[in-house]
Amino acid sequence: MGQQLSHNQTPFSKHTFPITLVCDGITYQPNIGSLFRICDAFGIQKIIFIGKDLALTPRKINRTSRSTHLHIPHTVVQTTDEAVAYLQENHYECIGLEITNNSKPLHQVTVNPKKPIALIAGSEVNGISNTILQTVQQTVHITMYGENSSMNVVNAVALALYEITRKMQQ
Repeated sequence: MGQQLSHNQTPFSKHTFPITLVCDGITYQPNIGSLFRICDAFGIQKIIFIGKDLALTPRKINRTSRSTHLHIPHTVVQTTDEAVAYLQENHYECIGLEITNNSKPLHQVTVNPKKPIALIAGSEVNGISNTILQTVQQTVHITMYGENSSMNVVNAVALALYEITRKMQQ
């Protein structure tokens, strides 16, 4: 039998991975807060939000972020074109988290630990925009076994970050 450990007793060491989460049109504030928390848990460098008039109201996202929005660098860009230009100028390996006609299962994702990665997650309703899908080097999906073909964006990002950070440590 084990005993639950407090935050100060965990064996985890702080580590930052060269990963940027790109949120393409994610607007639901509880999801935004949870994405900050997931990014903190996986040692992600930063978050880029794409969209106009995004309400990153600390009071509304703090409940799910548990104050991690105070530590994770983030920025908002207005347009997908602006985001694509930034990703290309900074030589990111762009990985789209989306079910497409040529996506591969998440466990088959390939990573180069020496190259910065942009994990791109799409909006809660429409997924990743076609403009961004055309620029990614890889598209991965989470294999589903139930009736539904999608899951909450936060859960999907958590699974993807787990797999990508695991592979970056190999």
